[in-house]
Amino acid sequence: MKCPYCNNEETRVTDKRDIAGITRRRRECLKCGKRFTTYERVEFDLVVVKKDGRREKFNREKLKTGIEKAFEKRPISTEKIDQLTSDIEARVYRVAKGKEIKSSKIGEIVMSKLKKIDKVAYIRFASVYREFADLDDFKQELKELKKVK
Repeated sequence: MKCPYCNNEETRVTDKRDIAGITRRRRECLKCGKRFTTYERVEFDLVVVKKDGRREKFNREKLKTGIEKAFEKRPISTEKIDQLTSDIEARVYRVAKGKEIKSSKIGEIVMSKLKKIDKVAYIRFASVYREFADLDDFKQELKELKKVK
């Protein structure tokens, strides 16, 4: 592992933690003495089947971007968003059980998590995911959300 500060290739691990399928390693450069963190996660060749039938490789960053947009200007930390993304990713791999998953199933997983954490983020995500066409669609979703309380 190269040090991001001085590019030295000799580092040592000072702490290691496994969290939700991700290994977090705290490292120290043996040359400059600076510390940095690395994350390791297992990647599978999971294919997402889109609504129109197209297939594309599962992309964690695309998932994270959608979650970040839902939480824009909401009181949630970057760490919480990272953890949420990891939790959803792990669930997606468990649900897929194979090599393919429908994008609609991923959307449902995300919405179920968002609904528990932040109702505004949930509505934002749902409006894009379900392609709300007008104000009536928002009203209907809000009505459903109030029923669930």
